[in-house]
Amino acid sequence: MRRRKTAARRSARSEAGGLPPVAVLEVIAVDDDGVARARPTGGSRGVSVEVAPDNRAGSALAAGDRILARIEDLGAGSWRARIIRRLPQAQASTVLGIFRRVAGGGRLEPTSRRIKTAFAISHRDSDGARPGELVRAETVPGRRLGLPRARVVERLGRAPLHRTASPIAIAEHGIPDRFADEAIAEAEAAGPAPLGRREDLRDIPLATIDDESARDFDDAVWAEPDPAGGYHLIVAIADVAWYVRPGSALDETARLRGNSVYFPDRVVPMLPEALSNGWCSLVPGEDRPCLAAHLWIDADGHKRDHRFARGLMRSAARLTYTGVQAAIEGAGTPHPAAIGDCHRAFQALTLARRARGTLDLDIPERRIEFAGDGTIASIDRRRTLDAHRLIEEFMIAANVAAAETLEAAGATCVYRVHDSPDTDRVEELREILASLGLDLPRGGALRAGHFARLLERVAGTPEAELVGEAILRAQAQAAYGTANLGHFGLALRRYAHFTSPIRRYADLMVHRALIAACGLGEGGFDGGGRERAEAAARHISGTERRAAAAERDAVDRLCALYLADRVGGEFAAQVTGITRAGLFVRLDETGASALVPLSTMPFGPLRADRNGLRLTDRRGRTVARLGDALRVRLAEAYKSTGSLVCTVV
Repeated sequence: MRRRKTAARRSARSEAGGLPPVAVLEVIAVDDDGVARARPTGGSRGVSVEVAPDNRAGSALAAGDRILARIEDLGAGSWRARIIRRLPQAQASTVLGIFRRVAGGGRLEPTSRRIKTAFAISHRDSDGARPGELVRAETVPGRRLGLPRARVVERLGRAPLHRTASPIAIAEHGIPDRFADEAIAEAEAAGPAPLGRREDLRDIPLATIDDESARDFDDAVWAEPDPAGGYHLIVAIADVAWYVRPGSALDETARLRGNSVYFPDRVVPMLPEALSNGWCSLVPGEDRPCLAAHLWIDADGHKRDHRFARGLMRSAARLTYTGVQAAIEGAGTPHPAAIGDCHRAFQALTLARRARGTLDLDIPERRIEFAGDGTIASIDRRRTLDAHRLIEEFMIAANVAAAETLEAAGATCVYRVHDSPDTDRVEELREILASLGLDLPRGGALRAGHFARLLERVAGTPEAELVGEAILRAQAQAAYGTANLGHFGLALRRYAHFTSPIRRYADLMVHRALIAACGLGEGGFDGGGRERAEAAARHISGTERRAAAAERDAVDRLCALYLADRVGGEFAAQVTGITRAGLFVRLDETGASALVPLSTMPFGPLRADRNGLRLTDRRGRTVARLGDALRVRLAEAYKSTGSLVCTVV
């Protein structure tokens, strides 16, 4: 498998290569040093070409500019372009930004950090936009006062900056955020599901465990000691397939969205609120239809047996992670029937996880707390609790059972796949580790356990988080597919997503397949065949990546806004990247990423090595290494893009 993947990559590189000696290029980005990168306007869309500075070119290049250029092949898949002449723009492109009023018209400040220039907007092209308003603009030919021109085509509203971070991310990433009338009507027409042939689980004290801020509760858990030894677990998941039928307007909108998108201040749900916060939310004390996984594990956490049932449940309690953690530590008493045995079953599952040798990358998430007026009260980094891990282990066990059931039935399964890491990326990781005095074993295939033992070695050290991030970057990207490649990180042979069908279309597909394979009644569907299921898997893999990028962008903007009042302040930081543009650092307090431009650093001129591991001066002396701790001063906080610029103290 590894040889085929490497061969495919070489093939892709050779197709991308072979640029003509002269080509038309479109500028896609300009970095902080004014260096432009462009791509061919025809084929070879995956190629990025550096544009050599040229004083004869007039005003500086900007994203969207087109040039005729002479291409120089630098080898190793790199090219440099030398401008022959500028070309008129072939077609208008859209830019999202904040409108500012200036004499004679306005300026558009792009919200994308990839666009390094403002745009001039004449009064007649402003569509009446007000200062500070978020607008979508269309580029137009020509320049004004040295800036590319644009005209406003859509006004998206004016709001305080802390309320625009999420709308900007939604608009910039093209996330659908309006439901069709037909889908809303179907959701609002929904009602209670009858008991019928369902298994009656209403007397079992299943409980949901979520964050304090959660509004939808789609999974509930319970456990009891098994007379044969070990534990009997139930993982009950909202029966979304009962309400969202194949071919319906609800199904089409869910498939299009692919997943819910979670921002610090709002959610763009996959399903309308009447379902996501209503009939598909396991509200305490109310009857709800569910799909339940019964799991039997031994004392060491290994699964002995499982079965799936369609049930009717009544949640006994809505618990929170912090409340459950307090109970685990003996400092609180949430619903006792939902905690003691669940925690002991979790400890058994943890034994099995350790025996498998899984890759546990505990990289803290940035958590943003808002004040009553909606402004940002604080930003910190969330600590992972045993209560989080408890739910994770229960969900993993149910996900494995779902994949095994579908595979045994010969049904089409949409797996959650995580392939083993690419050889080239592992070698890059080895170089980073070597710079920190660490290494991975050589000879034989790497397993998740090798990375786990490496993380154990650095646990509690200043380098721990950096090593974790470097290991994460070396991993293949998890995705959905109908071919079972296993899950490398979890050290599992087969794995599917079953536990969140109100948030992920992949889980809804798995539910339908299980209902059909196990003969559990209405709403089952085999995916329409492997080809159709594979097409859906590719689509939802893309929507997942889109959601992650949008969520990250919104958090970056909120961090920049939060830190804007502290420009000039000093922060402890760690070097997370070294490039020709400068050092990328992570601020310890908030986890925010910032750039330290090389031009602001002493001992210049400075040079980043080929692998981005060291920064050296003209004599070859090391000025900074990856992972170095340092103090920086915040110089700029760009609220609209989320970019931070620092200088070394």
